[in-house]
Amino acid sequence: MKHFFLFLILLVSLESWAQLQTQFKKIVDSIYNQHPEAIGILVHVEAPNQSISWSYAKGISEKLSTTPLTAQQPVLIASNTKPYVAAAILRLVEKKKFTLDQSIATLLSTQTTSQLKKSGYNLQLITPRHLLSHTSGIQDYVDESYFQHINEHPQYQWTRNEQIERSLAIGKPQEVGTHFSYGDINYLLLTEIIEQQMQQPFYIAIRTLLKYQALGLNHTWFFQLEDYPVHTLPLAHQYAAKLQWNSYQLNSSWDLYGGGGIAATAKDAALFFQYLFEGKIIEDKSLLQKMYTYVLPPDQSKYCLGIFNFDLGFPAYYHGGWWGTDVIYSPTSNATVTVFTLQKEFQHTINPYIGKEFLTLLFKQEQLFSSPSSVNEALKQ
Repeated sequence: MKHFFLFLILLVSLESWAQLQTQFKKIVDSIYNQHPEAIGILVHVEAPNQSISWSYAKGISEKLSTTPLTAQQPVLIASNTKPYVAAAILRLVEKKKFTLDQSIATLLSTQTTSQLKKSGYNLQLITPRHLLSHTSGIQDYVDESYFQHINEHPQYQWTRNEQIERSLAIGKPQEVGTHFSYGDINYLLLTEIIEQQMQQPFYIAIRTLLKYQALGLNHTWFFQLEDYPVHTLPLAHQYAAKLQWNSYQLNSSWDLYGGGGIAATAKDAALFFQYLFEGKIIEDKSLLQKMYTYVLPPDQSKYCLGIFNFDLGFPAYYHGGWWGTDVIYSPTSNATVTVFTLQKEFQHTINPYIGKEFLTLLFKQEQLFSSPSSVNEALKQ
């Protein structure tokens, strides 16, 4: 009889989870119907506790086309690259190559070390932790004139060193460790540290350190730097109306060397977060915890080490990307939601709403149905 009740509970749970997926679809359809100018929306939900791995797309893959957007199309995830770089750095820490609080004076290339010193930076004061948390005091290379240059020279091939030089030319050293100042320059320097430690290009090293092959992340790669993965659909077009940008018309080197650069499907992006926070990439739990532990007081910065830590009524580990890409993980539900919106101006309207709605539904579902083992324990009592 006990097994019969378990079977009934399982059937009810499966039916409820099917209904949940229907609710997900209705939410996306509804918000897209309200905002068709968003061009397209890609979502993925990875919720192993509920046996859900669900991708969905609504809209078109290109403005001037009627071709439907498909859920398996990759996009440029922009600054969502930063958690990958951060995780790779923590893997090197896990391997005892260096520590988070070690000076970067001996971790960078000779050339970059010399450049930073000539510009007045005291590298003895700056650590990997400062770079990871954007508290290094190093001026970023991205400003209004940078975007203006891209507009005037959309096919210009940037190098990482040029971007470092630009940072040093447009700003002076600021105080280290006292305030949050988001800057891609921090992550460019981190990719150089990865190269110095691994003695290979950072994008190859990251692929190895983060266990892409073992984890089946087959549709994740550094665009332009790595070969296009086999059996991967064409990139969806991504748009920025204010700048009149179409991602297909720009040389991606403007956002390539660690601050951004990765292309991935919504599912792969969700799986990376899921595997990361489940401890399948960084195995040292205390080290992984540092990734979502505040560096500054949370009223000053919610940014930790490559991850934002927000309270949405439940803890949420998040990162977003310039092109309208968001990934969010809830440890409460052990679930990840990816939301990619092709028209970036709708990112802050659409993405947080879908992400929070989905995770809230998953949280409620988690409360309604405990795991089979929990049910079994309850039935024994």
